[in-house]
Amino acid sequence: MFPTHRPRRLRSSSTLRRMVAETTVTANDLIYPLFAVPGSGVAKEVSSMPGVYQLSIDKIVEEAKEVYDLGIPAIILFGIPDDKDTDATGAWHDCGIVQKATEAVKQAVPDLVTIVDTCLCEYTSHGHCGYLQTGDLSGRVLNDPTLELLKKTAVSQANAGADIIAPSGMMDGFVGAIREGLDGAGFEDIPILSYAAKYASAYYGPFRDAAESTPQFGDRRTYQMDPANGREAIKEIELDIAEGADMLMVKPALAYMDVIWRVKEASNLPVAAYNVSGEYAMVKAAALNGWIDEERVVLETMTSFKRSGADLILTYHAKDVARWLP
Repeated sequence: MFPTHRPRRLRSSSTLRRMVAETTVTANDLIYPLFAVPGSGVAKEVSSMPGVYQLSIDKIVEEAKEVYDLGIPAIILFGIPDDKDTDATGAWHDCGIVQKATEAVKQAVPDLVTIVDTCLCEYTSHGHCGYLQTGDLSGRVLNDPTLELLKKTAVSQANAGADIIAPSGMMDGFVGAIREGLDGAGFEDIPILSYAAKYASAYYGPFRDAAESTPQFGDRRTYQMDPANGREAIKEIELDIAEGADMLMVKPALAYMDVIWRVKEASNLPVAAYNVSGEYAMVKAAALNGWIDEERVVLETMTSFKRSGADLILTYHAKDVARWLP
């Protein structure tokens, strides 16, 4: 006896499959990361991330225009300064690399949403995300003094024209401190996209090549989350929501789709998934060796992020995805 309903009936053509698809990816879901460096005419490919470049501000503007023309609504900017110090001066200085890149992008493409990464690791001489105890080589960051630096950084970025502030350092209380700083400077309407559940992951390796932010000693396990913990992510997002977060991020994405799902179920805020550098590099390496169909694998991965609950996807594949989407 055959069942009355046969699921295969709804799979018989590409048009029919598209009609009944439960999950859809569009260009509106995408955020494209960009790495800004000093100079002019600079486009230096990151060896571990084929197709990703460190770009001078003039080249950043060219990329921003291309991104906008592809229908991608937003970029996120990271900066690599000429000089680094223990006070992360390049992060909060009004003439910092991200501040200047933000000003240039907003002048050239005013409707492109410009998100700025608000962290200190790219700007400190030791590669950690804040102040360290003098002589401490464990990488244990001093929490509260670091909050003051993050507050200064966020206000400087907002002054430069940033549309969204995205703190990623995983300091306790960082969302509240940044919200206080922004509100006190008259930026009450600028939203915060918090890296609420950011794990101490091995998938970040290529990013550290791109951002030149590898810690000089120790690691970041004292402030980023343990990959073994899922319930802890809910505690982190609850704290960030209470402090004024407007959007939440899970990073990385591919090995943490269960966390994306938990965060989405626990909150009614928009949830972003960061498809990080190691995830990107693995796909690129396999594609360059002819082992996978890059387009199909990438689109399947983007769909899986949306299916797991992500509303937004930060990905280095963004431009390709926008071109490949029907």
